[in-house]
Amino acid sequence: MSENDHIADALLEWFDQHGRKDLPWQTNRTPYRVWVSEIMLQQTQVSTVIPFYKRFMAQLPTVEDLADATEDTVLHLWTGLGYYARARNLHRCAKQVCASHNGVFPNDLEGLEALPGIGRSTAGAILSLAMDTRAPILDGNVKRVLARYQAVEGWPGQRSVSDALWYHAEHHTPQKRVADYTQAIMDLGATCCTRSQPTCEQCPLERGCAACAQDRQGDFPGRKPRKPTPLRQRWLAVVTRAPGEVLLQKRPDSGIWGGLWAPPEFETESAATCWITNTLSLPAERCRIEEPFHHTFTHFKLEAHLVRAHCVANHIKPIDVESADDHLQWFAVYPPPTVGLPAPIVRLLAKLEKESSPRSN
Repeated sequence: MSENDHIADALLEWFDQHGRKDLPWQTNRTPYRVWVSEIMLQQTQVSTVIPFYKRFMAQLPTVEDLADATEDTVLHLWTGLGYYARARNLHRCAKQVCASHNGVFPNDLEGLEALPGIGRSTAGAILSLAMDTRAPILDGNVKRVLARYQAVEGWPGQRSVSDALWYHAEHHTPQKRVADYTQAIMDLGATCCTRSQPTCEQCPLERGCAACAQDRQGDFPGRKPRKPTPLRQRWLAVVTRAPGEVLLQKRPDSGIWGGLWAPPEFETESAATCWITNTLSLPAERCRIEEPFHHTFTHFKLEAHLVRAHCVANHIKPIDVESADDHLQWFAVYPPPTVGLPAPIVRLLAKLEKESSPRSN
């Protein structure tokens, strides 16, 4: 029996006894349902994804429903998951599947990888999990299992390390029970071969694991070289009006919070104040600065200062400033608008709602 057969057989035997079989995307398994789950699970834990996935599928159960939805609807359903480019690519991909493939996902790697937001691993997951077609995957959990089992040195973000891991992923993927094997190796990484404190004594691959034999589990996979995390300061123009409304701006697709709605953003306090005074003819002394909030992105930390202003009913200039050109629109702070909102802005709206509530007066 080859090493390839041993690993596949050991994983499948373990999966039959211990694998996860009741995840929501494992029922009625289709390319669409698997694809959405795989995109949501990128850099996000299963426990976090499950409620978002259920809500998403309840509203957009088919690829045609997703293609027909507005971008705001898609981003609203994604609010809180982060990495919003995933949602925009999901929407673009659904439109392309419907326009170019009559709503049917391609059944080969080349066709799937040609779609927006689908890389080699996601394509492999769709093929193996939804079509039971032999195709390797290499998500974060699989990288960890293979890096430890084979003692692959280095950070997986390096091309040579990634190539080595893909070689092993291809080598160990069996010809039969591909869907179960793919789920098994993902489950092993998620529940047993975890990043910290792996339970090696419960692992079906312990006997042949090079990292375990060397007592070096913590060295694999190699860590990304650390760089200082820069701090980016911004000022948000938070303009409110009665009864309980706030002025938001739809952000461009590129950059942070792309395509989401948030208060207009500026690089300096004076720029934010000038925008408020010029747009609404409010005197600068009517603006006040509040404590900033902090939010951590992948490559930097954001310190967002709030420049607050409130339009009163007898204000001399009309406050109907909605503009298609500037993507400005008034929204009620409660209930929260059904558009895409960054998580910190969701919390800001909750704060504004509390301020405007009669209970707080």
